[in-house]
Amino acid sequence: MTEDTVADRRGRRGGGGVARRAERTATRIEFARYITRNVPDFEILNAEALEIIEANAETLLHEVGVNFVDSPAALELWRDAGAEIDGERVRLPRGLARKLCATAPRTFTQHARNPERNVEIGGRNLVLAPVYGPPFVRDQAGGRRYATIEDFRNFVKLGQMTKWLHHSGGTVCEPTDVAVNKRHLDMLHAHMTLSDKPYMGSVTLPERAADSVEMSKILFGADFVDQNTVMTSLININSPLTFDSVMMGALEVYARAGQACIISPFIVGGAMAPVTVAGTLTQVLAEVMAGVAYSQLIRPGAPVIFGAFVTSIDMNSGAPTFGTPEAAQITLGAGQLARRLGLPYRSAGSFCGSKLPDAQAAYETANTLNIGLLSGVNFMLHSCGWLEGGLVSSYEKYIMDADQLGILHSLAKGIDMSENGQAMDAIREVGPGGHYLGCDHTRANYKDAFWRSGLLDYKPFETWDEEGARDTATLAAAKVGKMLGEYQAPDLDPGIAEALADHVARKKAAVPDAFM
Repeated sequence: MTEDTVADRRGRRGGGGVARRAERTATRIEFARYITRNVPDFEILNAEALEIIEANAETLLHEVGVNFVDSPAALELWRDAGAEIDGERVRLPRGLARKLCATAPRTFTQHARNPERNVEIGGRNLVLAPVYGPPFVRDQAGGRRYATIEDFRNFVKLGQMTKWLHHSGGTVCEPTDVAVNKRHLDMLHAHMTLSDKPYMGSVTLPERAADSVEMSKILFGADFVDQNTVMTSLININSPLTFDSVMMGALEVYARAGQACIISPFIVGGAMAPVTVAGTLTQVLAEVMAGVAYSQLIRPGAPVIFGAFVTSIDMNSGAPTFGTPEAAQITLGAGQLARRLGLPYRSAGSFCGSKLPDAQAAYETANTLNIGLLSGVNFMLHSCGWLEGGLVSSYEKYIMDADQLGILHSLAKGIDMSENGQAMDAIREVGPGGHYLGCDHTRANYKDAFWRSGLLDYKPFETWDEEGARDTATLAAAKVGKMLGEYQAPDLDPGIAEALADHVARKKAAVPDAFM
């Protein structure tokens, strides 16, 4: 009898408790597939209202037009397509934008370097991506401060370790300790090496978009990138009705390369759009149609997403507000317009105006996340970590929001009407006056019957008090430390890793630092 055989027998006889303890304490990296809704979309606009908004958007494009600033090549493309050009103003014949939009795909796959993490964007699907763009970060230990590349890498690691998040995102925070003209290289390198989920490319200059495509070809192979979508990147419109050369230049790079772009107006109601819901929806639709149509002039069939980032304004202070009923109405209405246009839809997120991960942040975020699910959003940027109107990426709120994303997964499943879901055997077994805690049906289903928070505290008061009376933010801070401590980098071919590192080093060494 060998030592292995003895150990094996001992394990079978008395090791059950040891095995269970090991299972509880082992580092487990769980991944949830992107959400596929089994619940209906909430439709807030009737057919007449939709037709009025669509007709008004066509009128805007025809009579008012849109500006393409410092973009002579774009003006020539529009002229060739039949638009009227007056200086930088482009006026579109009625129906032209919608006709051009028709070549954009209704759904597309964004490939991850781990094929198990691929996401399908469009249709009944919802892909969740983290916060994007803040120059500041906040945590309990350090307070509010400028973000660094270390913070950026930490957020990418948290995204990799987060079960309910399907996408690594893009600029999860702005690493201000790296030169402006070089930081996109470090950010992309972090996404490509520290995560195996899909990621976003740089849009701050066309040259940086080109760098994103080039680095993706190192990671995936040039032929694969030429034939598949491996990036989804954010193209913001300077509302009202203005397209600048930086964003359009990035759009051109990605469209030519067959990479996806979110065409998204940046709307603060009352400042960049009318104060009314219908007026804002009209402007959003006009801007999106013009942007999507332009992408199709560059390359018919280029994947695009109908974007709607919408908030309102506090008329007393001028500050943006979040989680409001008007923003919800616009998010719901824009979803209907996107589906009628046949495009995937981006909106919603963990939006809040609060300075801390407190009750205000929770209320505003919950209002926005739930509306995003009901409105038929297909790609939800900012789904976790957003704080202070988008100025701050919060470590604690990232964890708090990510925990709540599990609820979206559960809600989207709908109600189980299978034989097991009907639970008639359980009702018969228990009968009048009994309880269900020990019945066969409960024992068979208890592990998966209810959504379980990985963060919130449901302990008795005495236990909670003895453990330090910790609030949710404190619990989240502890979980941040635990997750970063348990982080495991996904496998990457050493040759590819070396090629990426060498590429970044050479590109950064080729030019002097610039912080403007």
